[in-house]
Amino acid sequence: MNAVLVIDKPAGLTSHDVVSRVRRIVRQRAVGHLGTLDPMATGVLPLVLGSLTRLAQFYTACEKVYEGTIRFGFATDTYDTEGEAVGEVREVTLKEPDVQEVAGKFRGWIEQTPPPFSAKKIHGVPAYKLARKRQDVELEPVKVEIKEFSILGVTKDRVEFRARVASGTYMRSVAHEMGQLLGCGAHLERLRRTAVGEFGIPNERPQRTQSSIKEKTAYSLEELAVAAESGSLEELVVHPRKLLPEMPAVTVTDDVAAHVRCGRAVNLPELSRAKLVKVFYGQRELIAIASRVAGTLFHPKIVLASSAVTEVMPSNRNL
Repeated sequence: MNAVLVIDKPAGLTSHDVVSRVRRIVRQRAVGHLGTLDPMATGVLPLVLGSLTRLAQFYTACEKVYEGTIRFGFATDTYDTEGEAVGEVREVTLKEPDVQEVAGKFRGWIEQTPPPFSAKKIHGVPAYKLARKRQDVELEPVKVEIKEFSILGVTKDRVEFRARVASGTYMRSVAHEMGQLLGCGAHLERLRRTAVGEFGIPNERPQRTQSSIKEKTAYSLEELAVAAESGSLEELVVHPRKLLPEMPAVTVTDDVAAHVRCGRAVNLPELSRAKLVKVFYGQRELIAIASRVAGTLFHPKIVLASSAVTEVMPSNRNL
């Protein structure tokens, strides 16, 4: 099966856990995800199946949208609710003007230090492995972009927020650093991702321009399993025409499709100014992403052959 599915990840599972379960449900090994979610987080986790796993390279820099809750009064070693409290636990009553002023420091391009419990590597070793051994973890600050950061509500010691961020941004670090600036400690209590690139959950996203509105629907693992049992998985997949909307698409003839499938350059006169294009055979079969060589000549950057063989796994529907 060559497809993209959007899973609504439950809390308590890692992104790898979700991939493993989906592999069993759809009975194939070629399954990957388009952006890790922490175990405590929920929400949009796009998965690529079969030959479409090769599309992952085009999603490494896509923006993400989150909604969540920051709890103030104490920090944790993981910067979220799953960690152990660090320092004294204080009772606080937040004032919205103070929160709004601090939130303003987390908009635009900022220097951010990743959490010690993260996949960032130190001398080739993931930071979380060192942190679990209680070893000192010193990560260098990195430059990240927070395109939107809205405070939705302030209630005593908790702040509800919505953020739209570039790839590589840690909302756990935002929560931790806000606690430091307010002098009372803080950690991320709840996080839900509502969009990744063009994939989103309806009615859980900020208002955007009409051209960028997310139209995808995310499904639970249970819904996926039911669809697999009933033979209706195709009803859950994202239509290939909606993938990578920033790239123009072209539908080619039998002869041109044959050349593309063999990795040969072809002329696409209708797309002479595009740098990258999606090449379709028919309405639903995405056969390649092609890059412009010169003029109207395009060469397949990746070929997504529908005849690609995927390794079939034994049936195991257990979630």
